[in-house]
Amino acid sequence: MQENEQKLQESEGGTENKPEKTKPSLEESPISNSNTSDESTHENNPVPESTEETKTTSESGDGKSDDDEKALQEIEESNAEDAEDTENEKRHFIPILDYHAMSMENLVGELQKLVRNEKVQAIGKHVSSIKHEFDQKFQEFIEHKKEEFVANGGNEIDFRYNSVAKRQFNEVYSEYREKRDHYYKQLEHNLKNNLQNRLEIIEELKGLINVEEDINTTYKNFKDLQERWKNAGPVPRNNYNDVWRTYHHHMEIFYDFLHLNRELRDLDFKHNLEEKIKLVERAEALADETDLGKAFRELQTLHKIWKEDIGPVAKEQREEVWERFSNATKVIHQRRQEHFKELEKSYEKNLEKKLEIIGSIDAIADNVANNHKGIQQQIKEVEALRDAFFKAGKVPQRVNEETWSSFKDTVRKFNRSKNSFYKNQKRDQHTNLEKKRELLNRALALKDSEDWETATPEMKRIQSEWKNIGHVPRKYSDKIWTEFKNACNHYFDRLHAEKNEGRKEEYDNLDKKNDCLKRLKEFQLSGNKDKDLEDIKEFLSEWKKYGRIPYNKRHINGKFNKILDALLKKSGVSKQESELLKYGNKVQQLAKTEDEYAISNERVFIKKKISESKSEIRQLENNLQFFSNASESNPLVKEVVDNIDKHKSSLETWKEKLKKLNILENKLNKEAEDSSEEE
Repeated sequence: MQENEQKLQESEGGTENKPEKTKPSLEESPISNSNTSDESTHENNPVPESTEETKTTSESGDGKSDDDEKALQEIEESNAEDAEDTENEKRHFIPILDYHAMSMENLVGELQKLVRNEKVQAIGKHVSSIKHEFDQKFQEFIEHKKEEFVANGGNEIDFRYNSVAKRQFNEVYSEYREKRDHYYKQLEHNLKNNLQNRLEIIEELKGLINVEEDINTTYKNFKDLQERWKNAGPVPRNNYNDVWRTYHHHMEIFYDFLHLNRELRDLDFKHNLEEKIKLVERAEALADETDLGKAFRELQTLHKIWKEDIGPVAKEQREEVWERFSNATKVIHQRRQEHFKELEKSYEKNLEKKLEIIGSIDAIADNVANNHKGIQQQIKEVEALRDAFFKAGKVPQRVNEETWSSFKDTVRKFNRSKNSFYKNQKRDQHTNLEKKRELLNRALALKDSEDWETATPEMKRIQSEWKNIGHVPRKYSDKIWTEFKNACNHYFDRLHAEKNEGRKEEYDNLDKKNDCLKRLKEFQLSGNKDKDLEDIKEFLSEWKKYGRIPYNKRHINGKFNKILDALLKKSGVSKQESELLKYGNKVQQLAKTEDEYAISNERVFIKKKISESKSEIRQLENNLQFFSNASESNPLVKEVVDNIDKHKSSLETWKEKLKKLNILENKLNKEAEDSSEEE
C-alpha cells in the first residue's frame, strides 16, 4: 500500500523531473481555487513548470466559502465510501429505525434480520447504532440485577447473570463480524490490485506525450486508456479522491498536448461540455425535490458521473460550468443544513420530555411506598416512564451522554430504595416464619387428638391466627404451608368421619333417593293417563317415605320435583292438580306421624297463604279501577288481569290444600274418639 501511495504522489508531480506536488485543477477538484491562473499550463509547454498557482480553498483566502467546501467535501467522502464497493450504496435504502426506542429483544431481532437478509458492507452504520443501544440497555439492566442481588444479601463478587438476550445478541453479532471480516479481507486484496492497475494506467497516460508517433495513433491509445480506466474497478476510499484528481490532472495535460490536432481536442471538449451542462441542469432541478435524502443521493450520483465518466472542457468554460454545478450543490447543502437545524429543534423538545420523565422518576424515588402493594404500583409506574423515555426520541448529541447518565442514576436511586424496603421486609418475613413454625408444631400435636370438644376450637384458633401472620420467605412458604394444611386436613377429616358415622342413616336415605331419582329419569309414559298417574304417585310415595338426608345434599329434592312436574304436565295434569297431588302425599306423611303440632303449623301456614292471596287479589282489583276507560287490549290492563287470574288459581289451590288438611284432622279426631270409646 505504501508503494502505491508513493506512486500516486509521483504521478501527481507531472513528469518525473518535477518534484513538486501538483494540485488538481479548478474543474476537477471541488475544493480548488476559483482564481487558478490560465498560465498554469501553456499550449507550448505540455507539462506545467510550476504548480504553485493551483491552490485549494484552504490555502487561499480568495477561494470558495467554508460552506461550499463542506458541501463538496461531504459528497466526496460519501462517494469515496460508495466507490470502494458498489453494494455499499444500498445502505441509503435500508432504513435506520429508532433503535433507541426498542427493547433488547427487539434489537436482537432487528440485528438478526439485517445480518441474514442484507449485504454485510451495507449495514455497518445500522449495526453500530444497534450495538450502541443494546450495550447501554444491557448495562443498565445488569446493574439493576446486581443491585437486587446485593439487596437480597448476596456478595457483589459472587454476582452472575445469564441473559438470554445478551447471548443471542453476541451470537448474531459474532456472525456479522465473521461475515464482515471475510468480506473485507477479500475486498482489500481486490482494492490493492485495482489501485495498482490505475496507477499503471496513469503512468501510461503520462507517457503518451513523450511518444513520437502519429497523433491519431496517440489519440486512439488515449481512448483505450480511458476505457481501461473505466473498467479498472474500485480502489480504497482513502485513495479514491487523490487517484481521480491525479488522473484528471494528466488528462488535462494530454488535452493540452493535443494542440497539435485541435479538431480532435475541441470535439472532445464540446462533447464533455454538453454532458456536464446536462448534469448541471439535473443538479439545479433538485432544488425542487421535496425528499432531501433522495435529492442528496441524486447529487452524489451526479458528482460521481462528473468525476468518473466525463472528461474536461475548454479552459475558458471550466470555471463557469463548475460554478453552476457548485452553486446547485450548495443549494442542496443549505437545505440539508436547515433540515438538520429543524431536527435539532425537535431534539431539544425530546430533551425536555426526557428531563420531565427523569423528574417524574426522581419524584417517585424520593417517595417510595412503605408497603408491598404500593411499591408494586410504583414499579409499574417507573417501567411505564422508562418505556416513555426510550420512545421520546433522540436528544442533541452534546447532552446525550449526560441525559442517559442522569436517567440511569435516577432509576438506580428508585431501585435502591425499593430494594432497601424488601431487605427490611425479608427480616420481618423471617420473624413471621418463626411464628408460623410454632403454630405448625401446635397443629401437629393436635391432629390425632380424640378430645373433639377441646381440640376443635383450638384448631380453628390456630387457623385464624395463621391467616393474620404476614408473608414468610418464598423459599419456605410452600413447604411450611403444605405441612400446616396437611395437619389441619388430617384432624378435620377425622372429625367429619366421626360425624358422618352418626349420620349414616341420612346417607343411606340419600342413596335410596338417588336410586329412585335414577328410575324416575328412565320412566316412560304409557299414554294411559290413569295408569301413568298411579305410577307417578308410587314414585312420589316412595320418595316421601325416605327420611332425612344430609343438609348439603338437599338440592336432590329440587331435581326430583322438576322431573315429576314435567311428567305430570306431559300426562295432561294441570298445575293445580299437580300441586294437590304432591300435597296429598305430604298429608299422608302427616297422618303417619299423627303429630298434632306439625298439623297445626301446616294449618297456620296455609291460612296465611290464603290471606296473602286474597289481599293480593283485592289490591290488583283496586288497581284495575284506575284503567276503567282503558281497552282490555292495553298491555298494562292485560298484565293486571293476568296477575289476578294467577292469584285466584293459587287461592283455589291453597283452599283445596286446607280442605285436605281438614279431612285429615277430622279423620284423626274420629279415630281418636273411636279408640277412646273402645277403651
